[in-house]
Amino acid sequence: MTPLGHRTERCQDDRVDDFGDRIEPYRAELRVHCYRMLGSRTEADDVLQETMLAAWRGRDGFEERSSLRTWLYRIATNQCLNARRSAARRVPETPRPPFTPPAPSRLAEITWLEPFPDALLEAVPDRAPGPEARYGMREAIELAFVVGLQQLPPRQTAVLILKDVLGYSTAEVASLLDTTASSVKGALQRARGTLGEPRAATPPSASERALTQRFADAFEVRDVDALVELLTDDAWLAMPPAPHEYHGIPAILEFLEVSGTWRGGREMRLVPARVNTQCAFASFIDGARAGLLVLTLRDGRIAGITRFLHDLDPSMQE
Repeated sequence: MTPLGHRTERCQDDRVDDFGDRIEPYRAELRVHCYRMLGSRTEADDVLQETMLAAWRGRDGFEERSSLRTWLYRIATNQCLNARRSAARRVPETPRPPFTPPAPSRLAEITWLEPFPDALLEAVPDRAPGPEARYGMREAIELAFVVGLQQLPPRQTAVLILKDVLGYSTAEVASLLDTTASSVKGALQRARGTLGEPRAATPPSASERALTQRFADAFEVRDVDALVELLTDDAWLAMPPAPHEYHGIPAILEFLEVSGTWRGGREMRLVPARVNTQCAFASFIDGARAGLLVLTLRDGRIAGITRFLHDLDPSMQE
């Protein structure tokens, strides 16, 4: 016969294992939530681990007054708010380019922005957002939206994501953030005023895919004139984690000429990739990884180029 103490210990272990199994299915969507809140996949993964650990440690405090999913979002949101407010928040150092870049049009503040592979989005369960949601998955993960979230105060970011992306009601958001409904309404109004109306995002059409391939072909052979023909008049180029931004065709043209001279005769190859539901290309110079180019399209042209300078995550390639 098994001693009573051993049976009790085994039952406790079973409950612990069961709780871990219960929260694990939410890991993928909580990662996306943390990424939206923080703009950095690296930081989001760190905060996700803290969230799962906090949930496991606090499992006895989950009284099932709300759903397990809502309880986990409460923990994750507060962990992200703490990270955004922390004086020790990890902000990458400005890299030193291998050439002297031309004077930028302006210096960006959001230098910690990182891309999010579409492969990780595929792991997110297809849960219908609440009736209050104003954004779908595609527009709620595009780079422009994530950048906009980083420019909001932390509490406004949390309110907008919980209300307009996840579709929680005003009362539910107030409960999640331990605040009042009037406070939520005020923060939401200010956040919406800053970001503007959501733009419907659709998968790339055949003509858009042809446009991005023309970009890749011209970029590989340094055909600057062909590249310029593909850009909108107000196009921009950004290069996180470097703060340099170039706005308008003349500024972009000057940068491309300088960087192309540095490349010399080395072979450039662009491989299709998918990040933040946008068309992108992994870049390689003489076979070595050289970063990632993410394209923002508008009206049949390329309106923006985000050139991530860090090493490419292989999961971003198609």
